[in-house]
Amino acid sequence: MADTGTEKKINAIKYSMLSILSVFIVESSLGLVVGSLAILSDGFHALFDFTSMFILFISIRTSSKPPDENHMYGHEKFEYVGGLIGGVMLIILAVAIALEAISKMIVGKLYVNIDLSLVGYAALAYTFLIDLARMFILGPKFCEGALVIKTAFYHAFSDLCSTLIALFGFWFSSHGVYYGDSVASLALSAALIYLSVKLVWNNVMELSDIAPKWAVVKIEEQIKEASGGLFTYENLRVRKVGNKFFVRATLKVPDYMGLEEAHNVTTKIEEGISRILKDVDISFHIEPSGVEGLTTREFIRRVASSVKEVIDVHDVNIACRDGKTHVSLHIRIDPKKPLNKAHEVAERVEKAICTSMKGVENIFVHIEPSTIEPDRGSMISDEDIDRIVQSIIEERYGDKVEIKRVVTYLAEGRRQVNIECTFDESASVEEAHKLALEIENEIGRRLSETAVTVHMEPSKGRS
Repeated sequence: MADTGTEKKINAIKYSMLSILSVFIVESSLGLVVGSLAILSDGFHALFDFTSMFILFISIRTSSKPPDENHMYGHEKFEYVGGLIGGVMLIILAVAIALEAISKMIVGKLYVNIDLSLVGYAALAYTFLIDLARMFILGPKFCEGALVIKTAFYHAFSDLCSTLIALFGFWFSSHGVYYGDSVASLALSAALIYLSVKLVWNNVMELSDIAPKWAVVKIEEQIKEASGGLFTYENLRVRKVGNKFFVRATLKVPDYMGLEEAHNVTTKIEEGISRILKDVDISFHIEPSGVEGLTTREFIRRVASSVKEVIDVHDVNIACRDGKTHVSLHIRIDPKKPLNKAHEVAERVEKAICTSMKGVENIFVHIEPSTIEPDRGSMISDEDIDRIVQSIIEERYGDKVEIKRVVTYLAEGRRQVNIECTFDESASVEEAHKLALEIENEIGRRLSETAVTVHMEPSKGRS
């Protein structure tokens, strides 16, 4: 079922068709009676317009259909086809009026039956009123300026002007002036050609799927503004079908940003675009993005390590809140360096990171002497992890705890260590949990940037 706006368009075209058909009947018959070529030409002009209105009627009925499996973006393009056809017909009409005006100037003889002039004026008066009514019906106030309605409005306007030309021509002919209507006809044809060419060009651009430049600029601004410059984009596609926009793009989201935060920022971008474009269908594909081919943590580690006098960088953590990035990291430097000099190194690290990354709100640099346990480096192997875990449990818990297996992997740029242990089956949950926490904390202290999880199982047969 068509919506109210579409029904309004269809009714406007329908009333215009019926009224212009009545004009053709009145003007063609009375024009023959009075012998006025101007009135007769205006009548055939009306027939020409009736044909154009019929084409527009068919196109708008087709464009009002909802999307289907063969026309997934809807049928609104048919409306542009109708506008294109109508525009071409207007050009033909304008050229025909110009040629007729020139022919009248060349012939320059009386062809009107003066005795029946009142019949001619009656026909022109009827046509003039019908043209005014059509312009009222097809005006933007009632039809919201749809392209197909604009085409019909231009037709009604050209009919009104043509009627005035016929009226002037009929009047001038009745008073012996043969060229007055021809001059007016040439002026009208020039105006019609300008309007028609502009209309055809607009419809061709719409059918070619040209992306409105202003819409693309506004979308780019919204992506930058809503994300605080953290999001970039690729493969932006903007398509306009009727009054509706379709926006497609790949959003490049910082790899340290959580799913909920990324979703919230994306929603803000969509809301901003919707406020500007009104009727819009938006589809964003989100992809995590690092910096210069590295994960953001690796990039920060590289930038900090490039600062002179920094021996090692570890425990890099990144958080994003409300579009702002917060970074914390540990750096190891010469233990004999004075504190004020060490602080200067930390400041250079902060400056280097701020210069290299966008949207960094806060940077916290923890300074450590380089004599700290070297096993805390991030390049430790799985065999070394197994060795460290084994030594910690054996040294602290002896034969009370046995290791069944150790599983290590990377998740979201951070090392995960999962340990399955067996413990006395008669121990309480509280005792087992306390022991698991002790093991997790001790291993976490020795292995930086590592999440440790200990799973305790009962050891059958242990006393």
